[in-house]
Amino acid sequence: MSNDNNWVLKMHHIECCNCSHGCGCQFSGFPDSESGGCEALLGFFVIEGHLDAIDLAGVKMVFAAMWPQAIHQGNGKGALFIDSSASEQQVTALATIMSGQAGGMPVEALATTFSEFEGPILKSITMEVDDKNSFFAIKDIVTVQQTPLINPMTNQPHNVHITYPDGGFFWNDGIVGTTSKMSLKYGDLSFEHTGQFAAKAIVDWSN
Repeated sequence: MSNDNNWVLKMHHIECCNCSHGCGCQFSGFPDSESGGCEALLGFFVIEGHLDAIDLAGVKMVFAAMWPQAIHQGNGKGALFIDSSASEQQVTALATIMSGQAGGMPVEALATTFSEFEGPILKSITMEVDDKNSFFAIKDIVTVQQTPLINPMTNQPHNVHITYPDGGFFWNDGIVGTTSKMSLKYGDLSFEHTGQFAAKAIVDWSN
C-alpha cells in the first residue's frame, strides 16, 4: 500500500441485527436468526480520523445491510448513509474508505460480500452515543434505539460484554444489549426487528 489513501478511523460503533442476544455470527460465523440470514444496522460517529490530510472527526454514518445467508457467504444488499453536514471532501473520503477501495480491515473484506450497494447517500442523521442506550435515526428511513439487557430476577440491567482477546472482525470488546426500536425502509432494503442483538463498541480501523 502506498502513502496515498492512508486512513485511520476511531469511532463509536452502534450495532444491531436480527440475531438473538448472543448473535451466532460472533461465535460460529453463522446467524441464528429464523431466516438464516443477517439483517443489520450500524451507526458510526467518528471520534478522530483522517484520509490523507482530510480530517473526518465528528462525521456520522449509518450502514444498512441484508444478507440472505451468513455475511461471508455473500450476495448482500447494502447502503451507506453519510450525514448531510459533512463536507464534500469528507463524503468522498468516507465513501472511499467504507467501500474498501483504500484497503484495510474490516471494510476491504466486507465490500466483497455485496452484490448490490448504494451510496454514499446524504441524509440528516440524528445520533446519541451511550454505552447502553445509543440511538440513531434518519427521518422516514432508519430508527434504532438500544437498551440494556435486563436481569429477570432482579429487574436490573445486565453488564454483558463479548470480547476478543486476539482481536475481532469489527470490534475487540462489545457491550451487549438489545433494541426497543430497529427499523429500516429504503427501497428493497426493508426490515423491522426488536428485542434482538445489539452491541456498542469503540473501534480502531485503518489501512
